Amino acid sequence: MSKIVVIKGSDRKGGNSNTMADAFIEAARAKGHEVKEFNAAKMNLNGCHGCMTCFKTGKACSFDDDFNKIADDLLEAEGWVFSFPIYWYSIPGQTKCIIDNIFSFFVGGKDFKGKKVALISCCQESDMTVFDGAVKPIERGAKLCKWDMVGNVLVPGVDAVGDIAKTDGCAQAAALADKF
Repeated sequence: MSKIVVIKGSDRKGGNSNTMADAFIEAARAKGHEVKEFNAAKMNLNGCHGCMTCFKTGKACSFDDDFNKIADDLLEAEGWVFSFPIYWYSIPGQTKCIIDNIFSFFVGGKDFKGKKVALISCCQESDMTVFDGAVKPIERGAKLCKWDMVGNVLVPGVDAVGDIAKTDGCAQAAALADKF
């Protein structure tokens, strides 16, 4: 079975995107996958500094933050799932820091092609184009890095804690585990 890393991007206890991520994690573990989860919203993360010294100090990033604590897990995993609510029509900042720091794998000459990647996200508005600011960067990154984009679970119209229960978002997230 696969090793999968799930990056959560919401700090809200019982939040809708975290609830969907938990449904994915439970289904993936039930299928025998090894799943590690990290909550970017609770981590000390910085964006890429562009110093090009990645892995030269023995760590993914020369600027020591929590990305260094998850870099090995990201490299070892066969799959990554990013789960977050849409903030201001885009990826939440802490999650974006992790995505930006994946650049260190390029600079460090690490092989991270062929990863299976998925996105689980929700937003308050009902207009599906609200997701464009998150979907496009992840799909473009997948194309550039030769990852296999296995699916997106995008649930509009949820805001209050627990709203996700009024949708099929958790069922969709659980079904995503079949693609890993």
